[in-house]
Amino acid sequence: MAATARQIGNGVEKRALSPLELALLNDFQRDFPLDPQPFARIAEALGVGEDEVLAVYRDLMERGLVKRVGPVVRPHRLGWSTLAAMSVPPERLAEVADLVTGYDEVNHNYEREHAVNLWFVVTAASRQDVMEVLADIACRSGFEVLDLPLERPYRVDLGFPIS
Repeated sequence: MAATARQIGNGVEKRALSPLELALLNDFQRDFPLDPQPFARIAEALGVGEDEVLAVYRDLMERGLVKRVGPVVRPHRLGWSTLAAMSVPPERLAEVADLVTGYDEVNHNYEREHAVNLWFVVTAASRQDVMEVLADIACRSGFEVLDLPLERPYRVDLGFPIS
């Protein structure tokens, strides 16, 4: 089955990104410095100050363009995660996507062209914590949340070019 996906929701302010913002979003999705001072290494690479790098990342997060800055680790090594999905009427999709993205445990959501049209990953400290988030999303949205736990791990490159 072929499907397309697109990021939805979160009411992000639309404006052009600066060259520094683009560099921070594109250049460090992979090879993030494994260093006691990673933001200082990034600043050195870009020829700016560490405070400026931190301020830009903070601004990107406040504007809803970045949910988190952190590693992607092998599933269930540091906590628990699950893929989740919902069937949401098109006229409510942006509203429910904003609700879902509002959870710290959700790092993104996306729409798929399918009856089950809203997909997202929930990551928390334990399986119980993940289940509580899924139950809360279902209660607050009024829609069933499908829990699709990992059966067999595989690596997907999560780097996406930003323009």
